[in-house]
Amino acid sequence: MSTLTSLLDHARPDRPALVVPDDGAVSYGRLRALVDEAASELAAFGVRGGDRVAMAFPNGPEAIVLFLAAAQVATACPLNPAYTEDEFRYYLEDTGARVLLVPPGEGEAARRALGETGTAIEVAIRDGRLTMESAAPRRPASAGVRSGEDVALVLHTSGTTSRPKRVPLRHRNLLASVRNVVASYALTADDVSLCVMPLFHVHGLVASALATFASGGTAVVPRRFTPMAFWPLTRAIHPTWFTASPTPHQLILMRVQEDRPPGTERLRFVRSCSSALSPALMAQMEARFGVPVLEAYGMTEASHQMASNPLPPGRRVPGSVGVATGVEIAILDERGARVRQGGAGEVAIRGESVIAGYENNPQANAASFTDGWFRTGDQGTLDEAGYLRLSGRIKELINRGGEKIAPREIDEVLEAHPSVEQAVAFGVPHATWGEEVHAAVVLREPVSEADLIAHCRRHLAEFKVPRRLHIVDSIPRTPTGKVQRRFVAAELAGG
Repeated sequence: MSTLTSLLDHARPDRPALVVPDDGAVSYGRLRALVDEAASELAAFGVRGGDRVAMAFPNGPEAIVLFLAAAQVATACPLNPAYTEDEFRYYLEDTGARVLLVPPGEGEAARRALGETGTAIEVAIRDGRLTMESAAPRRPASAGVRSGEDVALVLHTSGTTSRPKRVPLRHRNLLASVRNVVASYALTADDVSLCVMPLFHVHGLVASALATFASGGTAVVPRRFTPMAFWPLTRAIHPTWFTASPTPHQLILMRVQEDRPPGTERLRFVRSCSSALSPALMAQMEARFGVPVLEAYGMTEASHQMASNPLPPGRRVPGSVGVATGVEIAILDERGARVRQGGAGEVAIRGESVIAGYENNPQANAASFTDGWFRTGDQGTLDEAGYLRLSGRIKELINRGGEKIAPREIDEVLEAHPSVEQAVAFGVPHATWGEEVHAAVVLREPVSEADLIAHCRRHLAEFKVPRRLHIVDSIPRTPTGKVQRRFVAAELAGG
């Protein structure tokens, strides 16, 4: 069965696989050679099949080469290089990683967390050349032969309501997801993907990089990406597509005032995933870019993509994450039975890209898997055409006097007001009602709270109307940069 390195064999060796601005292009042949060389070096330091190899790199060729090399001889564990020492210590101990890959002279917090019992290896790729150095002695070991059943990648869930859970992704899971992405967007060798998302998360790694390699296209991976750099970069590389979560999309739009600006001439589509895209933002994006904006639905446990709005002539539905892509989707009730068509319930999935279970976590597995279905924790509905609409995390539903309120509905009403840039509704404790509705709002122009409340009353039932709005400069985020309603409630209302 194939492993991830087979993705590099889908194009002519001389075609550009990877472009690193200010550092040049790397061909498919050279990228494969770098991966093989790094894998041999890891084996020379004693890395074997059962080992976990942690790495703390920003985007760049190292993040891609070392992920593929570590997956070739053992299991890769990419970590956010911005973690604190305590965070690094938790993830290193939780995965059991005793080998840590870091840039030369960097990663001090990660090195301290590793301690003296592990092996830190400095790695750099410049001008297509790999260097690997460590104070540890070399202990050559046989790299062995990996198969599709081996775990290629271990990531963690976001930990919205509990400690992060370990997600073991096998080569076959990731390859299935990559095939789904390529098929969904008809990717070919002519496509150029601009990598906006971090490569230590499944979104950037699978969609931006691995799917591009599977199609024989070119991935452009800046070492340091900022929204301010987006437009100069697009003018230089003329991408055919890119994918991001809604927040980067918003920041990118803020830096251009014209429709179809230079650099967008070759764009085929723009993809949005990882959190809900408001219909208002989708409309703004389509006006600016002049191409379809396709909202998708993904999560780590499914090796990323599970559903997407299709390319034209397929129908894309604002407010929907589209139709199933390579997985089955069902809506289940609390007992695990399917609900009637159009009814609300928990979104469940099954398919080749979906994990069989969390690692060493029987309690989470018992709660998350029912008769072969993985229960996502998201509430949603499926219409007669198979389009999935999400209304929020089940544990984030607001329960006001027994009325269950999907906060996403309130977000969309507020974001439809011309003065509102972004809104996040959440529940706060209330002595009488159990919970009351509040919302955090970022404005694009001045407006009174009373006007916004009146706007909500025109579009929402009275029990859904926020009792208080928190006008903020930016929405509070978790340490990993995500918007989670419980975190917003704790920051703004002490909930």
